[in-house]
Amino acid sequence: MRPLWVVVLASFWIATICNVALWRALARLPDLTSGQAVTVSVALGLVIGLATAGLLSLLAWRWTLKPVIMLFCVSAAFGAYFMMAYGVVIDKAMMINTLQTDMRETRDLLNWRLLATVLVLAVLPCVLLWRQHIRLQSPTRQAVSNLAALLASCALLVVVLVLFFQSIASVMRNYPQVRYLINPLNSFYALGSVAARPFQRDESAILPLGEDAKLGASYTAQARPPLLLLVLGETGRSVNFGVNGYGRPTTPGLSKENIASQRNAWSCGTSTAASVPCMFSHFGRANYESRPANYEGLMDVLQHAGLAVLWLDNQSGCKGVCDRVPHVDTSQLKVPGLCDGGECFDEVMLAGLDARIAALPAERRAKGVVVVMHQMGSHGPAYFKRSPAAFKKFLPECTDNALQSCTQQGLVNAYDNSIVYTDHLLASSIQWLKAQEPLASTAMLYLADHGESLGENNIYLHGMPYTVAPDVQKHVPWITWLSPGFEQRSQITTACLKQQLDAPISHDNYFHSVLGLMNVQTRVYQSGLDIYARCQAGSAQGKPAAL
Repeated sequence: MRPLWVVVLASFWIATICNVALWRALARLPDLTSGQAVTVSVALGLVIGLATAGLLSLLAWRWTLKPVIMLFCVSAAFGAYFMMAYGVVIDKAMMINTLQTDMRETRDLLNWRLLATVLVLAVLPCVLLWRQHIRLQSPTRQAVSNLAALLASCALLVVVLVLFFQSIASVMRNYPQVRYLINPLNSFYALGSVAARPFQRDESAILPLGEDAKLGASYTAQARPPLLLLVLGETGRSVNFGVNGYGRPTTPGLSKENIASQRNAWSCGTSTAASVPCMFSHFGRANYESRPANYEGLMDVLQHAGLAVLWLDNQSGCKGVCDRVPHVDTSQLKVPGLCDGGECFDEVMLAGLDARIAALPAERRAKGVVVVMHQMGSHGPAYFKRSPAAFKKFLPECTDNALQSCTQQGLVNAYDNSIVYTDHLLASSIQWLKAQEPLASTAMLYLADHGESLGENNIYLHGMPYTVAPDVQKHVPWITWLSPGFEQRSQITTACLKQQLDAPISHDNYFHSVLGLMNVQTRVYQSGLDIYARCQAGSAQGKPAAL
């Protein structure tokens, strides 16, 4: 077989069978009739096939053709599975998530459906290709053939785009998520975008931030230093928290505490890799991606102020925000009853916490302590693994990571059980903080990094592009608990916070609100973005920033 025919057949396979997720999405678009959906599908199929053929023509050489086609098939097979199974799309943010996925998260995604998809879409054609004898030509003749194939592909691509421009442009304009379903070109484009980041911004340099930070008047002759616990939630849907009005009692522990639970809080991104660095930075969502350089973040500013800081991580890492402060990975500990099956439940972060704090520098502890607990939380798709048996309040629950095979109720039950366990962690954290009151003025702030889709509109998990992501992936819980001692110290009252539970806030407020809670003074602090500022007696009545 000539290389040209191998390129044509591979391009046809990839453009048709491997793009089932795209054809399904087009068939479901509400504004398209069945005839229009067929027309757009044919046009996009031709575009994908010709674009793929053009790329493969560049690499249709003796030692590269088969490996490159295999790479295309394997990438397309994995992309097709995840887009079909979870309704996700593949963009730069999703590619970053993929590159940062650890072994625990990978295990949760493995199942026989993934294996079957890869076997059919990748292994089978790759075996057939490998056994196929390719008719070799001289380098000169092959170069001419490749160039001719490339020019022909480009010419036909232009013709198709001209003929179907209105149909394709209308769909892409009204449904921008469709472009992220073009498989596997979406993966290659996303990977290229990630690879280009060092050329857009020096990723190796971390510029200082808040080196002028100092402690405010509340630290003068203090009897007890502040102790703030920041619980960084994972995959928390605000609408599934009982304290936010959910119809199920998912937060029985928090319901007994004097807390303020903001009902209108929104995330910076739809994934951990996007949200965590953004919420701990001073830029805010609008400016974070276009920032001219990488800067230190909230943890660094707190440390510059002289406070003792500690990051506990029960997840896949802090995404760089804790690199310059004391941090501990609790996910691989061996604590009986808390660490089974290769991972640890979130309560492991409370185990031995007193000793971990005591190991911090004494001169810093005397001023104040900030501890971050980064949860495994409700990380999917194996939601059933995120709660111990004692907290499985809603049954039956989905125990399959192929979520489409579960009933909707079973899926929600498994997710809600993970929220019940998060509630237990937060209530236990509050009890631990109350026990510290003789020595410290204590407070807790819980905020999730992003939300989650649980099958609404056949979308699962998270990581959709922010502009098209459903609200459940962006609407997050923000819960504050202040001890009487902390209220007296900060002059911020829970009663006042409860009067503004529906005020629109976002991750943009987090950096400044934590600095405000800890009374850290620095030029990078903006009182207008501090949601606690207007509840502070004697201070200017700032308003939280609206979205």
